[in-house]
Formats: sequence, C-alpha cells, structure tokens
Amino acid sequence: MNDFSEEILLLRQRLSEAEKYLKVDELKDRKFSLEKESSDPDLWNDQDKGRQVQTDLARVVEDLERYSTLENRIEDAETLIEMATEEKDQSLDHEIERLISETVIDFDALEVQSLLSGEYDAEDAVCQIQSGAGGTDAQDWAEMLLRMYTRWAENKGLKIELDSVSPGTEAGISSAEFIVRGRHSFGFLQSERGVHRLVRISPFNKESKRHTAFASFQVVPFFEKVTEQIDIDETELRIDTYRSSGAGGQHVNVTDSAVRITHIPTGIVTSCQNERSQHQNRDKAMQMLAAKLLDLERQRRDEQIAEISGEQSNVDFGSQIRSYVLQPYQMAKDLRTDFEIGDVSRVLDGDLDGFIEAYLRWNRAR
Repeated sequence: MNDFSEEILLLRQRLSEAEKYLKVDELKDRKFSLEKESSDPDLWNDQDKGRQVQTDLARVVEDLERYSTLENRIEDAETLIEMATEEKDQSLDHEIERLISETVIDFDALEVQSLLSGEYDAEDAVCQIQSGAGGTDAQDWAEMLLRMYTRWAENKGLKIELDSVSPGTEAGISSAEFIVRGRHSFGFLQSERGVHRLVRISPFNKESKRHTAFASFQVVPFFEKVTEQIDIDETELRIDTYRSSGAGGQHVNVTDSAVRITHIPTGIVTSCQNERSQHQNRDKAMQMLAAKLLDLERQRRDEQIAEISGEQSNVDFGSQIRSYVLQPYQMAKDLRTDFEIGDVSRVLDGDLDGFIEAYLRWNRAR
C-alpha cells in the first residue's frame, strides 16, 4: 500500500492552524452563551435582537461543525491507514486518497474564508452593474456580467434578489441592481468592485471588427435595519414612482409600484421594482440607499486617514481591475493580482473563486 504519512502530517498541521484562526475555544464559549440567550423566553420581545442572536448562533455552529468535520475526516483516514497496514490491504488506498483529497479541498475553502475579517465581510451584498464606454457592446457586456455573477452566486449556494434592471437601447442592459444573500456575500464580492473590460469581435459591428467595452461593478454591505447603521433625512430625498419594465424576465413584476429614490446631497440613486407593493419597493430601495451612504462614509474616512498619514489614496478605486479578452486570444486577467485564466468562457459561467482568493490574499498582504 501507499505511504500516506506525509499527507496526514500536513493535514494535522492545517487542522492545528484552523483551530487557531477559527479560535475554536472562543467559539465554544460563545456557542454556550448564545444558546443560553436564545433559550430566554423574553428574547423575542425584541424581534430584531432575536433574529440577530439566531443568526450569530447559526454562524458559530457552522464554524464549529466545519472544524469538527475536518477533524473527523482526518481520523477516518488514519483509521483506514491503520487497517490497511495491519491487513496489508492495498484495496483501501483509493478510499484513503479520496478522503485526503476531499479534506484538502475543504481546508482550502476554510482558509479562504479566514481571509474575511472585515467589519462587514459576513453580510449580504448590495450590487450594481452599470454599462460604460462602448455603446451597444457595453450594454451587452453589462448583461453578461449580470449572468456571470448570478451563476457564481448559484454555484456558491447564495440567493440572488434582482431588484431593478434598466434595458439597453438595442441589446443588453444599461444597469442592474441586485442583492446577494448568504454569509460572506459582501466579503467575497468586494474583490469584484471596479471596472471590467471586454475585448472581442463585436457581434453588433457589420465589419466584424474587434471592439472594447466597459462596465462597472459596485458592491456595498446590506443591512436589514436602516436606522441602526445610518440616519437618513427624508427631506433630502426625492422619491419617484414609475411602472416597472425591461429586462429581468420572471424576476420583475410589471406593476405601477416601482420606486426610485434620489439622495439629493450626494446624487446617489437606488430603485426597486420587483416587490409586490409600492411600500415594499420603497423599503427595499431605502435599505439599499442606506448601504450606499454608509459605504460613502467609509470612503471618506479612508481618504481622511490617507491624507493625515501622507499615504497616497486608492488611485485604482472605480478604475479598470480586470480584462476579459476573447479575440485575438483568450485570457481573463486581474490587473491588481496578475491572476489569470485562459478559459474565459469558464469565468463568464461564474468560475470566479480563483480571482476572489487571489484578491483576498493580495489585499491582506497590502
């Protein structure tokens, strides 16, 4: 039979590291505290507090279960190795290799998650795609990006809520706003914030010339309760209602209750058109506005800190972060991390994990 001692040693080392960065002892104490709090019959007198306790408890339990699963898999592999050694049974090698391989994959995923330590990394994400320079190709590109992020979210088991879509003049979309729900949605998607560039033979050009198109992706953390995070003066808002229309298919209900909110001091605009009533659309648009205003405050704080410390501000914010080249060769390359993939169709089908991991490691190193 094969010698798996080195592989098991490496897995044991990674388990020891996971115990440290997950802070397993602290998680166990927190689980006990949250379970005690959740059993309080008066907890749900405050609905928001009750939901928060349940959410926190679920996240703690999830982390502990992931750690326990990894520990159990290593023990199972060790048991199989011991059995195979005693019985000199080489037929167990395949099962041992499968267990080790699955455990390595799970460790990789857990270590990427450990890179998410920001204040809002665990939250849902408010996302906006906006077509840029490039005419009809840019609007088509914006729709391709919407499909890419939808596929990515589905592959991760996350939920997408498409709140507003503005159709393009000839094809594609002018813009789209949506919420990605699920733990660490914002933490992962912050890596995608910026301008995305597409180079291809334009299907809208009669001469089949190569064309460059741009579209931007913006993301901010989403909060269910607006007032807990930021105060909004409603006298500074312009609220318009209109009839929903355009792209979105079954996700968008055609009603007279769509709502667009403009925050006059900043010019920030949010809209929602897929809820059942004008009131629900207004509430969702307000939540997205609050998320964007909070992110604006964060940007201002970062700029002030950089000015005080003499550091250069983030010159690449809102600028091109990634190129997707379909002709004359195939390559998707991130210009911050230099991570690249030759199979662009795979990326456009939602395979973004390599780019996300590379960004998170690059961002931590900074």
